Amino acid sequence: MRFELFVASRYLRAKRRQAVIGIITAISILGVAAGVASLILALAITNGMRRDLQQRLLGSTAHIELMRIASDGIENWRSLTDRLRRLPHVTADAPALYGQVLISRGARSAGALVKGILPNEERTVSTLLDNVKEGSASALDANAPTPVGSANAQPPPLVIGSDLAEQIGASVGNTVLVTSPQGELTPFGLVPKYQRFQVAGIFHSGFYQYDSSFALARLADVQHLFGEPNVISLISFKVDNLYHADAIGREIENVAGKGFMTTNWMEQNRELFRALRLEQVVTFIVIGLIVCVAALNILIALTMMVMEKTRDIAVLMSYGVQPSQVRRIFLWQGMLISILGTSAGLVLGYGLAWAGGHYRFIHLSAEVYSLDYLPFAPRWQDGVIVALVSLGVSLVATLYPSSSAAKILPAEALRYE
Repeated sequence: MRFELFVASRYLRAKRRQAVIGIITAISILGVAAGVASLILALAITNGMRRDLQQRLLGSTAHIELMRIASDGIENWRSLTDRLRRLPHVTADAPALYGQVLISRGARSAGALVKGILPNEERTVSTLLDNVKEGSASALDANAPTPVGSANAQPPPLVIGSDLAEQIGASVGNTVLVTSPQGELTPFGLVPKYQRFQVAGIFHSGFYQYDSSFALARLADVQHLFGEPNVISLISFKVDNLYHADAIGREIENVAGKGFMTTNWMEQNRELFRALRLEQVVTFIVIGLIVCVAALNILIALTMMVMEKTRDIAVLMSYGVQPSQVRRIFLWQGMLISILGTSAGLVLGYGLAWAGGHYRFIHLSAEVYSLDYLPFAPRWQDGVIVALVSLGVSLVATLYPSSSAAKILPAEALRYE
């Protein structure tokens, strides 16, 4: 062990003539540990929020969506999808028809976005059908029902979100009334068009936007409800590299021709992820102040230590110890305090983050946060950054007391001893 490190460790372990120095040193270690652990937890939470939101968004929606600039929908879409699915980087595609409706059961009702789909194609671009927790989505795979008005007609199947089902008091097997604002013109004026559906399944994606306002039905049934046969709203695509979705989207636009436009998952959620990045930076700065406060305690503890050890420092220097060596003694002492606190904080922070992510014991209000639990995603890169910041701040705090110790004159310090 180097001479300076040996003396610094002895000073750190030695009994104090003034007990307050030992108390401040212990507080400094605890302060560094608390600051580091808090930073690890805060970064794990922001990383977890970004990861879970991205996974759920990409699981519930496509990477790229193609639609017409005009709002009249896409006709002859089968030949268009045949051309577009041959493009490089496109791994899957699915047509869909969207429409705003009112879903009601008895006296309870709620607005919803109904999506007409082809189930086999939809499963390649979205995981909503895989998240059915009650009932089954297999009814959507069946052939189209007997036309409405027939004696043997059955209500077409519908899969709805869990929060939407709770809002209207529906369960699997119940019949609900779906009303479209696109009504029919009659001698009595515009009459809303409606159709009864049977709830075949209830999905739970964990993403409130979808669980509270989404309903899935067969494409033919939704086209019949809206009176738009052979028309779809958009074509959804999955691609092999989701971070190149903008470039692939432009290529899809070029092949589709004039009158079409694309949007991708990054454009749709740009403000959300920008807010999460800003939140991460602000959280790091605010919670990092805890480490700064702990560093001030280190400065106070070392300053008092220099005052207590003035005679010892003078004796060492009279035996030939150089001022630079005295400076390094107190630099090492401050760094030892920081290393102990940082190590304890890393262990505590990663331990709590692992427990929070594994057991999910912190629940959130999905209506507010879009997630129903607090996610934790600790990264080793964050631990390295936090440790370097903690050690750097502590090193700065040791500069003044170590320089003061190096300036002690042995003759002056020992004059009255």
